[in-house]
Amino acid sequence: MKDKAIKKLIDRETKRQNETINLIASENYVSRDVREALGSVFTNKYAEGYPRARYYGGNVFVDELEDLVRARALKLFDVKDSVWSLNVQPYSGSPANVAVYHALLAPGEKIMGMRLDMGGHLTHGHKVSVTGKLWQQVSYGVDGKTERLNYDEIVGIAKKERPKLIVAGYSAYSRIIDFKKFREIADTVNAIFMVDMSHFAGLVAGRTYNSPFPYAHVVTTTTHKTLRGPRAAIIFSRKEFAQKIDKAIFPGLQGGPHMNAIAAVGVALHEASSAAFSIYAKQIIKNSQTLARELQKHGWRIVSGGTDTHLFLVDVQARDISGSVASDRLENVGIVVNKNAIPFDVRGPMDPSGIRIGAAAVTTRSMKEKEMKIIADCISKSLLGKSGQSDIKQRVRKLCVAFPLFS
Repeated sequence: MKDKAIKKLIDRETKRQNETINLIASENYVSRDVREALGSVFTNKYAEGYPRARYYGGNVFVDELEDLVRARALKLFDVKDSVWSLNVQPYSGSPANVAVYHALLAPGEKIMGMRLDMGGHLTHGHKVSVTGKLWQQVSYGVDGKTERLNYDEIVGIAKKERPKLIVAGYSAYSRIIDFKKFREIADTVNAIFMVDMSHFAGLVAGRTYNSPFPYAHVVTTTTHKTLRGPRAAIIFSRKEFAQKIDKAIFPGLQGGPHMNAIAAVGVALHEASSAAFSIYAKQIIKNSQTLARELQKHGWRIVSGGTDTHLFLVDVQARDISGSVASDRLENVGIVVNKNAIPFDVRGPMDPSGIRIGAAAVTTRSMKEKEMKIIADCISKSLLGKSGQSDIKQRVRKLCVAFPLFS
């Protein structure tokens, strides 16, 4: 690369990724093939519109690419093209969600979504998001005792508020969602049922998490978390909603699709269809549960008592440490997490009571239960200051050397 300044930053970031333990639940590492597709000549092509209905010429191979990626996604998630349609053009998860609302809701109508401070996402109607400015959020949370979804409480809220659309699928909820119950609640109030499976899409693909497709009307997902693809998004919708959603994406919200990203999504979907990926998805769950159990053995409170998925929350405030301080301490020894609110948090969002931990990225590095025990010990000792930080750094570095990211 001739641009030495950018090349230097790329090299430094490569080194940082290789030498740190990444426990951020929304991050992962893509394969060399995904990166190659992302940097391919498809980045040169402007392709406004949809296959065989473009506003520019020269799209014969672009059309083939988009058709191929859509077919791969439908096959991977075992959904019939006679029932479902797929849009692979959203630039990312947030615009994908906005597009669904824009297509199916009038301004001011109600979106029923989980509270942000209990594990929901900004684009599920939070007031600081455009989704909370154009539409009205009806919020639900988790039970005060179990810290899990209380479906009786959710149906009560739905009957009272009569939302137009109900969203399930979260950023910081560690338990399996009962999609059947959510669909029953939606049907009770004649609402559209949408699932945002951004966090657990790879687990659904790997058959380690219940599929939302038998019950949802619309399913959105990013492709860069457990699905291990590039930063992009896709929208599945029942046929009756497809035309409106397609128009909401283009020309409603976006211009030309990022065809290089769509190519990279296609590669990731192909990889996720392999037997090896199914083994990977199962190992994510094993690693997440092992890490949570080991932290519990060290005296840390895990929100809801454990995890069924790739992520969980640790209540660090229970031991008089804030989420921000915990995040900084861990990054100082080479372990990267994110500060995160916990249910019924008494602290503010910039310095909350918890940290969020995810196991997808370390599983990509081929780490298993043995390594999770080492990581849990490093986390606990670093947070409590019970061991020299330089010693912990060396243990982290040793793990990273044993499980390199880049050859």
